[in-house]
Amino acid sequence: MDNDTALLRDLQLKSLEILDYFKDICDKNGLRFFLCGGCCIGALRHKGFIPWDDDIDVFMPRPDYEKLAKIWSSVADTNKYSYVRTTKTHYTRLMHAAINDNQTTFIKDRQKDIDTWHGVRLEIIPLDGCPLSRFKRKMQMMWALIYQVYNVAEPPTSKGRAANIIGKIMLGVLPFKSWRYGAWRLAEKRMSKYDFDKAEKITELVTRYKYMVNEYPASAFKSAVYMDFEGRKEPLPCGYDDYLHMAFGDYMQLPPDEEQIPKHEAVYIDLSKGFKGNPQNSDLVKVM
Repeated sequence: MDNDTALLRDLQLKSLEILDYFKDICDKNGLRFFLCGGCCIGALRHKGFIPWDDDIDVFMPRPDYEKLAKIWSSVADTNKYSYVRTTKTHYTRLMHAAINDNQTTFIKDRQKDIDTWHGVRLEIIPLDGCPLSRFKRKMQMMWALIYQVYNVAEPPTSKGRAANIIGKIMLGVLPFKSWRYGAWRLAEKRMSKYDFDKAEKITELVTRYKYMVNEYPASAFKSAVYMDFEGRKEPLPCGYDDYLHMAFGDYMQLPPDEEQIPKHEAVYIDLSKGFKGNPQNSDLVKVM
């Protein structure tokens, strides 16, 4: 086994540790979640990680997502696992929440100047109700884009030149952190006001635009089905086929060989000790 392969497997095993802990917290507190994206595909196609995948993402219905934020500090071992999410005083350059393993260091390129916990993490993407009205849906999308620009505090780079220019103008209009915080908190409330449990369609808004436009049938997320994943039984959406086909097309088909590579984009990894702070202000900058 070469060094890259060994490191990839070590990252997968560390991610599994976080998932096990997270699942235990959710089970004890009645919180719903589902494996999503690559992990959902991996469970079905490989009964575990996609061989070149190195992290775990999960969906959480918005009510459970917000409840987790409120209870984590009182129910979890926060010395080992931190709940990470951008707030008024803590900027992460992440649109969504994550559970960070504080005893590891995993610095991504786009976070190498951020003062936060930098560790292997499980990322949590909220699911929201989607209105049936076309006008209300367009408004929801507008609020979601406003949320993204002001929460991340950067103009979008994957939605075309026009969106990038509009994003820069928006940031120029609200140049102060407190103003931007107020804007994205308002946008978050507006975009997530449609009740997940009563909606006929479900959407993911805290993600890339290519997924944000999807409107999944609510029946796909009414309950979980448990599938083998690395020797465990993990929850997938009961309508995983509807979800995955809409999001990824023929998900059982392997991608071309040139795409079968890890995508973690880390600039520094140490699975034996943790790091909190701004990497550019530390000795780590010498090895990145």
